[in-house]
Amino acid sequence: MVETVVVVGAGVYGAAVGDALTRRGARVVVVDAGAPAGGTSGATFSWTNSCGKEPRAYHDLNVASMEAHRRLAAARPRGDWYHEGGNLEWAGDDAGREKLRAKVAGVLDYGYEARWLSRAEARDLEPDIDPAALPDEIAFFPREGWIEPARLVGHLLSSAVAGGAELVRNVAVTDVEVSDGRVRAVRLASGRRLSADAVVNCAGPRAAAIAELAGLSLPMRNTRGVLVYTSPVAVSVTCVVHAPHVHLRPGGAKRLLLHTAEIDGAVRVSGGEIAVEPSAVDGLLEAGRALYPGIRAATVESVRVGERPIPGDGLPVLGRAPELPNFYFAVSHSGATLCLHAGDLVAGEALGEDHDDVLAPFRFERF
Repeated sequence: MVETVVVVGAGVYGAAVGDALTRRGARVVVVDAGAPAGGTSGATFSWTNSCGKEPRAYHDLNVASMEAHRRLAAARPRGDWYHEGGNLEWAGDDAGREKLRAKVAGVLDYGYEARWLSRAEARDLEPDIDPAALPDEIAFFPREGWIEPARLVGHLLSSAVAGGAELVRNVAVTDVEVSDGRVRAVRLASGRRLSADAVVNCAGPRAAAIAELAGLSLPMRNTRGVLVYTSPVAVSVTCVVHAPHVHLRPGGAKRLLLHTAEIDGAVRVSGGEIAVEPSAVDGLLEAGRALYPGIRAATVESVRVGERPIPGDGLPVLGRAPELPNFYFAVSHSGATLCLHAGDLVAGEALGEDHDDVLAPFRFERF
């Protein structure tokens, strides 16, 4: 029986794994080079969904993960991190409409909830949308939503610490000691040595670097993502909205959170400084104003750039590594959706549970 587990990373995955391990009775140390939720988890659109995700095993993992969010929200009725208002999506050209029709047909074939709405039905959900911006074909995915990652991380880490876990902030992992085919300890930049019966790599964009310290090569193709927060606005927004020129959702404190794939390409790095082209930010805000006329007076409150951890083939890397049977991964894109369920599975495996039926498609050795 594993007794002491070091979890590297205190984002959504690290917090979920740490809490799940603690609830199972393990002695847990969660280590992060910065502040909890201070990396990718603090700069993510955090849309909970399994909308068009392939292959089927990945779709099913996401569906189960969405249900895990619902269970936790039901068990913690005063928690305010989970919002299930549905997702509205439409396309702006013929090619986009064909792609959307194929996606809806595909998820319906999997038993996933989706339906087509009229303009009037869409405005019942989002009354402040400009009706002139709505097309004839609007897809609605009612069980989708979004989370507030920092609040979720705070809840999970508080639960873990209350159960006896230790949280180490602002201290990087500098080495992973390996001997006789097993991890023995983790060393920190502070000089501290943490003996470990198991290590779980939840380091997000730094997952490859942590794996390398243990002698493992994890292919990653991380990308940068840009989020634009508006100033507080007096409009009603309940759903996640995917329109042709802007994706948006509530951003907390009466703000809206805006994104598109195009603005991700507007990131520029110079002299170690990361910036986003102002014209791209202005264009995204204008697209939001066109969709919701009530935010005409809105300004840009902040722009956040996060690094998305994406394994080489785009699918999650979960569970043990055969070369190091006590070294485990919980690394993926879509961490906001997957963290609770996938994190629980990885934590269980680290303590000897058999979850190969679910985790087999996502093993490290596929690379």
